[in-house]
Amino acid sequence: MPKVSKETASETIALEGLEVQLEHLDGGYSVCFESHTADADLADLFRGLPDDRSQLPRWGYVITGKVAFRFADREETYEAGDAYYVPPGHTPIHFAGAEIVEFSPTDILGETIGVVLENLRAAGVEA
Repeated sequence: MPKVSKETASETIALEGLEVQLEHLDGGYSVCFESHTADADLADLFRGLPDDRSQLPRWGYVITGKVAFRFADREETYEAGDAYYVPPGHTPIHFAGAEIVEFSPTDILGETIGVVLENLRAAGVEA
């Protein structure tokens, strides 16, 4: 796929407080258009990954609001207008009102989503 928008993305993942439109692009990368409608510390969803943290590198841009990522030794926050790179070894923190666009390697994203969905099912949440 040479281009994609939030409206044309082929997959949607919706949870309470989060909606993601997702598309896998040629070249091994995926794009996620995320809308956050609730504050959430998502650390528990990454249990089972190495160090119980996301091993997914993320390149992103905050359209509105803010988003944060917690590492073992620090927390980084990005606000509207910020472009960012987040290396592996983090857990995300969402804030209501945030709209972001992120790019990540498709293979690692798939592995990560699998663990997240398993943790959601174990918690009794449908995705």
